[in-house]
Amino acid sequence: MAVLTDPIADFLTRVKNAGRAHNESFTAPHSKIKAEIARILQEEGYIWSYEVSGEGKDKIITVKSKFTQGGKSLVTDVKRCSRPGRRHYVTSDQIPTVMNGLGISIVSTSQGLMTGAKARKLSIGGELVALVW
Repeated sequence: MAVLTDPIADFLTRVKNAGRAHNESFTAPHSKIKAEIARILQEEGYIWSYEVSGEGKDKIITVKSKFTQGGKSLVTDVKRCSRPGRRHYVTSDQIPTVMNGLGISIVSTSQGLMTGAKARKLSIGGELVALVW
């Protein structure tokens, strides 16, 4: 298996590719931040569910994709904003609105991972992880 330099970008790409390939579910190696991203995507209605299985280093996260009645994925695209080589920090008033409110931004704050709307409401800035629409 190849060594990943950005596992979060890999997870977000798997979310996008599963939708484009019309796969009902996909698996990825587990980490706490990936589980939090999956939790946010589930709360916002972009995926049906996620499940963590296994123990220790063999933990994996299984995500069930969500589609419209016409068979289109709810995740149209994903943009990774902050990368390991270039972190992107924003204040609460700099958090972008995605597609005029049709998408979400995911922000890593001192109070954990949350959507941009929630961070704006709490007046908390942080690292802009990704944009999902």
